[in-house]
Amino acid sequence: MRRMSAGSGYQYLLRSVAAGDGNRVLSTPLPRYYSEVGTPPGRWLGSGVGAFGAGQLRPGMQVSEEQLALLVGMGRDPITGEQLGRAYPSYKRLSDRIDERVAALDPEMTQEDCAAETTRIEAEETAAGMRRAVAGFDLTFSVPKSVSVLWGVADAVTQERIVAAHHAAVADVIALFEREVAATRAGISDADGAVAQVDVAGVAAVAYDHFDSRAGDPQLHTHVVVANKVLTVMDGRWRSLDGRPVFASRTGLSAHYDALLADRLSHDLGIEWELRQRGPDRNPRWEIAGVTDDLITEFSSRTREIELKKDELIAEYVARHGRMPSARTIVELRAQATLATRPPKEVRSLADLTDGWRHRAAKRLGTEPTGWSQSVIGRDGDHLTAEDVPLAAIEAIGAEVVAAVAVKRAVWTHWNLMAEAAKQTMDLRFATTEDREAVLGLVVDAAQARSVVLTPPELAVSPVRFQREDGTSRFRPRHGEKYSSIAVLEAEGRLLARAEKVTAPTVSVGVAGRACGNGKVSLTDQQRRAVESICRSGRQVDLLVGPAGAGKTTTMRALRAVWSGEHGWGSVVGLAPSAAAAQALGDDLGVACENTSKWLHEYDRGRTELRRGQLVIVDEATLADTVTLDRLTGIAAGAGAKILLVGDPHQLQSVDAGGAFALLVDRRADVPELREIHRFANEWEKEASLALSRGDVQVISTYGRHNRIRDGLTDEMLDAAYVAWRADCGAGRASILVTESARDVRALNERARAERLLFEGAVDHREVDLVDGCRASVGDVVITRQNDRRVRTLLGGWVKNGDRWLITDIRRDGSILVKRLDGRGGRTVLPPEYVAEHVDLGYAVTAHRAQGVTVDTAHVVVTASTTRENLYVSMTRGRVSNIAYVALDQPDDSHSTPEADDVTARTVLYGVLQHSGADLSATQTIEAEYELHGGIDRLAAELETIAAEAQHDRFTDLLGRSGLTAEQHAAVVTSPAFGPLTAALRRAEAYHHDLERLLPRVVGRHGLDDADDIAAVLRYRVDKVTATPPRGCRLCPRLIAGLIPEPLGPMSAEDRQAIDQRKELIESRARGLAEEAVISGEAWARRLRRDHRGAWDDAAMTVAAYRDRYKITSDLPVGGGAKNDAQRADRQRALSSLRAARSESPVQRPATPAAVDLPAIPAP
Repeated sequence: MRRMSAGSGYQYLLRSVAAGDGNRVLSTPLPRYYSEVGTPPGRWLGSGVGAFGAGQLRPGMQVSEEQLALLVGMGRDPITGEQLGRAYPSYKRLSDRIDERVAALDPEMTQEDCAAETTRIEAEETAAGMRRAVAGFDLTFSVPKSVSVLWGVADAVTQERIVAAHHAAVADVIALFEREVAATRAGISDADGAVAQVDVAGVAAVAYDHFDSRAGDPQLHTHVVVANKVLTVMDGRWRSLDGRPVFASRTGLSAHYDALLADRLSHDLGIEWELRQRGPDRNPRWEIAGVTDDLITEFSSRTREIELKKDELIAEYVARHGRMPSARTIVELRAQATLATRPPKEVRSLADLTDGWRHRAAKRLGTEPTGWSQSVIGRDGDHLTAEDVPLAAIEAIGAEVVAAVAVKRAVWTHWNLMAEAAKQTMDLRFATTEDREAVLGLVVDAAQARSVVLTPPELAVSPVRFQREDGTSRFRPRHGEKYSSIAVLEAEGRLLARAEKVTAPTVSVGVAGRACGNGKVSLTDQQRRAVESICRSGRQVDLLVGPAGAGKTTTMRALRAVWSGEHGWGSVVGLAPSAAAAQALGDDLGVACENTSKWLHEYDRGRTELRRGQLVIVDEATLADTVTLDRLTGIAAGAGAKILLVGDPHQLQSVDAGGAFALLVDRRADVPELREIHRFANEWEKEASLALSRGDVQVISTYGRHNRIRDGLTDEMLDAAYVAWRADCGAGRASILVTESARDVRALNERARAERLLFEGAVDHREVDLVDGCRASVGDVVITRQNDRRVRTLLGGWVKNGDRWLITDIRRDGSILVKRLDGRGGRTVLPPEYVAEHVDLGYAVTAHRAQGVTVDTAHVVVTASTTRENLYVSMTRGRVSNIAYVALDQPDDSHSTPEADDVTARTVLYGVLQHSGADLSATQTIEAEYELHGGIDRLAAELETIAAEAQHDRFTDLLGRSGLTAEQHAAVVTSPAFGPLTAALRRAEAYHHDLERLLPRVVGRHGLDDADDIAAVLRYRVDKVTATPPRGCRLCPRLIAGLIPEPLGPMSAEDRQAIDQRKELIESRARGLAEEAVISGEAWARRLRRDHRGAWDDAAMTVAAYRDRYKITSDLPVGGGAKNDAQRADRQRALSSLRAARSESPVQRPATPAAVDLPAIPAP
């Protein structure tokens, strides 16, 4: 899925989606389906198209270029050309904003001050500059590869039937998208935007079919561009789609599409399906029975491109030399073909493409492919209805869904459950979409019933106007609840309890002190204090935290010596989540170490155990899942042993349900922590790496100033990173090449191998096939991807996942002789079946493979999808240099690259630093959810949104009697500024202004005939007149928590109850925050003078409410400034409350209404 901007995103839509990467000029109508070059005509999709014009458009009708330009390009009605809601905003380019502010700096500033101020400006503008007008969302629906292959070689009738099934499945998913996902937001905004999620009248989308990949292989897929303009049911206004559920639903909708397509193809064409394994690190995939992997491979890799180029080079060789090249020379020619520039996508008609595909398939199949395709279809099968699936089966599948999701996540959502439910029911074929969706809904309901809801219940009632048909509040996003399981919560609870217990073995003070100071292991003061703390704490579960390069290994080595000195040899046990990490830990500590899963396997079979007095060190503990840590700590506690978890919460986390290590660190105030960095040769990089781990955006400027950032298109960055890495290796430096995309890892690996063969020459003609069609020969570096203890090395080790090897010989049976590259040595023979399934080229690696590695230099390819943790790990591997190669585009295998529009290395890196891939634990998620839904910013936004609706008619009536003409009154009520005007009136009334007298005075002050927006003018006048209380009024303003104007005047009992409950919740939370700040001695609370207890309490509550509403973290009571007019007004109220608290003159306060009996929202 792509979010498409109104600028470059629309141009990408025209060039790559609507025109199919062709160079032709778009015209109306678009080209014909089969005979013309490019994509078939686009078609309208979604029920929302009927809202345009006078309802002339219907789903399925053809889209013209002019209509596309109006709707997606300009946000206008594609029929009338009228603006739909607000026009797309335009923004200054980021670089221009930075340049303007830097140019305005005082020229008398010192160079150091100027650099610091420039860094601050760059960080601020980068954060502000990430906003771009969104024109739409590009949802891509791709059929499974076997379907593309069958469609590509079948006869025309079968092709049309497959496309029809694909179109029907896409339409069904869009219908579900309209029912369950599409919404917009209205009301007052909190920190996350407008607070109410309201219904829309469908969506308008444009669908374009595409046939092939960039390599010219069959790849049937459809781009559905959902316009970001939707009609709000509530008030008939055009607004933007709420993007949160659009992105949250991606995996669920994708899995549902796969299942619907399978149903359609089975029902309409008689196709059968089978689940196929796809090797390590790849999920199994359902494919058509009868379409073999061999045939799929013919149409799904670069192998064919390379082979075609190799054939060209062989032909050239024969023309030059008059003979065929030797087998060894052919290997070298294939390497040359691998390096050949990847050709641009050739735009051809479907008829031409099909002819080529059938010709290639015929060679593989040994028969005519259209006839073969008939043998794949036409099979009988059973198709279920919803009534055929018993409730017991529903419950069983629901249990399997929760079990499967809980393996990978500590916290999940509705869409996670839906995606897994679609996968779990993929083996069932249903008669209709309605049947599948009915069963799917029941399975998801059953899974939710088996889950624990972490999101708090609605804390206050919502009026019926703010409720959905199912009774849920529109102040909560649909399907926005977070879930976990009792097992996960209990496991986290046990870990927290064990971390508090101090019954574990210790090392006496004298022994620890002598061991730390005996000179055998040189320690810094921080390392020495960490060792002493761990030895003396007695905690059952202890922690050692340190960033990359802080000397955790040295500290653990000293700890082993200290512990063994008192508790004897064998009293220290080393564990790690992976076999490779366990091997590295064992080498560092000099003790036998094991990976956690293997140790638990042996423990369960009675082949290993722990004993009293032992210290169990678990290294890289962030990579351990919660269940594993719970089991290990429980076993250790039962045996009287101590567990030490070592890691960095900012590094990569477990691929399974995790977050436990970060939870334990967060809960403990005195964690032994190493902060001094020793790895880097450059002093500046030590502090910069810590800033990188925190996500501090100012560090982008630091890396930029030291020339550590490159930027360009993806292919350029891959090339630059590769060339620099190759140069470092050639100069004898230990270097690592890191990228996240599996496609890019493969491309870099193939290039490295090809250049090695060209520069060094092939030893002989022998090659072996590896995973995904890659090849290797003697001299290549490979990586093993599965633990296999049966394959032993000559030095007594065994083959581990992540080990890198050098091939020294290839045997006739396909086995290979390899030598380990990590310095430990060791040779072994990898069996042919292992080579084919679990060995890959090992020149480039991912961040997960890089964690724990230390080299001289690191070259890191960074994309918009990189996470902060991946960036931090990758950019801290090199002692001497770490360079980021930032890709400014987001290419894919099917289309040309969209051009960057105000995208820079700075904006990409800012997005990366904001994108944390770390999952919160279930316990922390509960707190975060309560903080989100019970925060004053959210409650205040809800209260003011309800008030605006409740008082709408009253304020409309007051304005009607204020002296406005009927025409002016109508303009005010329909103006976008009507809401801000009524908010200003609410504030005025809270400050005891009489609105009956105020409004006529404001309206009559000056003429309004020349006003562009009368409501905006009136709002300005009201704010100006009511900036001070009415003359002679000494009453306190009627403000909730001293901050939020209390809605007054007549309203329904339902609205009054909703407002009063939120008022009580706000004031209760503000009091709790203020009390907690005083008790804990927070810096801002210490700055307040407590001259008068009552007034001081009121002031502290107001300041606490202000800080919570605007997320102030400064030590100053109200922070250093405000971001907008609303915050400035609230800041002034908070400051006024402080001044009032310092005044000796008492202030008369109005009577306080009876409080609603609701629970306070505690501050976590």
